[in-house]
Formats: sequence, C-alpha cells, structure tokens
Amino acid sequence: MRYRSDVSVELVKASASDSDVVFAARVSTQGERSRASIDADAAEASGLIRFLMRDRHGSPFEHSVMTFYVAAPIFVWREHMRHRMSSYNEESGRYRVLEPVFYTPAPQRNLVQVGKPGAYEFLPGTQQQQEVVSDAVRRATAEAYAQYQRMLGAGVAREVARTVLPVSIYSSAYVTMNARALMNFLSLRRHTDDSHFPSYPQREIEMVAEQYEDLWAGLMPITHAAFVANGRVAP
Repeated sequence: MRYRSDVSVELVKASASDSDVVFAARVSTQGERSRASIDADAAEASGLIRFLMRDRHGSPFEHSVMTFYVAAPIFVWREHMRHRMSSYNEESGRYRVLEPVFYTPAPQRNLVQVGKPGAYEFLPGTQQQQEVVSDAVRRATAEAYAQYQRMLGAGVAREVARTVLPVSIYSSAYVTMNARALMNFLSLRRHTDDSHFPSYPQREIEMVAEQYEDLWAGLMPITHAAFVANGRVAP
C-alpha cells in the first residue's frame, strides 16, 4: 500500500507559443501575409495579445496546444472532467490491475468546514482530527484493496472487482487542451487575490491547476502575463 498527499503533472509535448496567438489574430486583417508572423518575435506584438485578452477575442488563443500526463485521485478526475474543452485518455481498471496507491490529506490540508455552501471557509483540523482522518483512510483503503485482490484471485473480471475501490485511489491520464481552455480551467480552479471573479476550488484540484499554470507560463509568458493582468478572466 502506498499513500500520497500530492498530484503530479508532466508536460508531455506542446505546440504552444505567444506567436501562435499573433499569427492567428492577424489573419483577419492580413490574410496570407499573416504567415510572416508564424515564427516572429511575439514581444513586438504584446500589445495585440493584451488587446485580445482585454476585449475577450478568444479564438486566437485556441491555436496553442499542450498535452499533460497527470496522476491524481479519482475524486479529482471527476471534477477535472467537468471541463469538456479538454481531451482525455485515462488508464482503465477494466484492462489493468490498479496499483494500491491512495490519497491521504497532508497535515497542512484544512479539514473543518465552517458555514454553508456559498458562504463557508475551511479551517485547519486539530491533531486528533488529523489522526482520525489518517487512520480511517488507511483502514478503509487497506480493506477495500484486500477485497479487490480477493475477487481477482477468485477469477472475477477486473471491471467487476474494481467496484470496491474508493475514489481516493490514484488514476492517470493524458490531458490535451488549448490555451483558451486552460485559462478557463485556471479561472475556476485557482483561488487568487488578483482574480476579478474569485473561485473557491477544492484544494486537491487546485494543486493540479497550480502545476498547469507554472508549465504554461513558461511556454507562453506574454499570454500568461496578459491573463493575470486582465483579472484572470478567460477570453
């Protein structure tokens, strides 16, 4: 049995740069002459990118594409796949035996909800609450995985045996999205003080969003800066 308190995000491949935004936008006024901008230095057109972001001309941002390999608990995937502007291919419990890797909250993860939906906050738990969570996770996952192995050992199909596994088990997937879709994801799945429309995501999916943003900012620094300056509003 393995227990993790993190998620992992790896950039597998990308066709993404600030110049992608520039040539895609310029075709509307320059036609075939916009091809000269394909490999041009986007720094000279940073004003154009800021204009597109500010006035929410979103389609030029769709020509930059990134593929990530992400490992996260299944309950995080259920939230992630609400974003239907991405393409997914996930490992399958029908075709492979799932590894006994489970999520358990880190000590610094807030545990106590105060208030009601729409007007609540999460506060740190006590030492006793942390111990209860850790013990409960380990007991439940160990029993669930033992029953999973029991069914597999009896010759039960993997797609049936997996029904006992909890949503804290890790799954991995390739996620492909364009820069516009990623900005939409970040606007909803990160809580920041500079957002025009604050969002309050579950901490575990925010951990995914933080890694996405770091990787994307390295690929498209001008576009990322314009996104932040515009209050993190997706175009």
